[in-house]
Amino acid sequence: MPITLKSAKQIALLREAGQLVRATFDLLRDHVRPGVTTAELDAIAEEFIRSHGAEPVYKGYVPAGRRGPSKIPPFPGTICASINDVICHGIPSKKERLRQGDVIGVDIGLRLNGWIGDACETYPVGDVDDATHHLIEVTKQCLTLGIEQARAGNTLRKIGAVIQQHAESNGFSVVREYTGHGLGRNLHEEPSVLHYDDPRNTQKIMVGMVFTIEPMVNAGKASTRLEADGWTVRTSDGQRSVQFEHTLAITEEGPIILTA
Repeated sequence: MPITLKSAKQIALLREAGQLVRATFDLLRDHVRPGVTTAELDAIAEEFIRSHGAEPVYKGYVPAGRRGPSKIPPFPGTICASINDVICHGIPSKKERLRQGDVIGVDIGLRLNGWIGDACETYPVGDVDDATHHLIEVTKQCLTLGIEQARAGNTLRKIGAVIQQHAESNGFSVVREYTGHGLGRNLHEEPSVLHYDDPRNTQKIMVGMVFTIEPMVNAGKASTRLEADGWTVRTSDGQRSVQFEHTLAITEEGPIILTA
């Protein structure tokens, strides 16, 4: 599938969707505390999104290539709720309560007026230990460094290279299997955005591109393990993982963060 470049008007509509994602995060932040279930967070997010005339795009989602009677069921939640060693795609649950010292990655995708907003934020639950705090801060820095490389004329490789270098220089590792992606009217479009250095990744960044950068940084090994539910992805060694994600649009002046 070719890369679809977006016009200034389309980018403005994508920013409206991105800002509703941001408002949903701002709302959820006050509810992330010990004792709350991930299903409760999911219900709060869904009610807020629908009350603003948008629809959750994760709910009922099945990735291309995973459809059919023998494949996994559609994703059941409005948000992905990924606690501690869950890297991504954690399913909200009435049984899963947040505990003091946890970290939870919340990924939100929605469609507003036909256009997608998508981002991820990791919240500490109360006070976290120093090692977890450092992992959170380094992952935020990885995202910032990646965004700084997202300029017309650069290759996508530069984004992945700077993320990998910063994570590994701090003793962490970067997940390989799950990447950033283009978006627009669809949740997943070209290009794929790797979070590690790959010399084959020679795609030039162009004005009008809209894509996510969403590094998943593990405290231990980069390897992953997919649960039997077909969605939940954990670290293979049980150590913690943290993710932050923004959607950005490439302009002549540089990247605009649509979900900031």
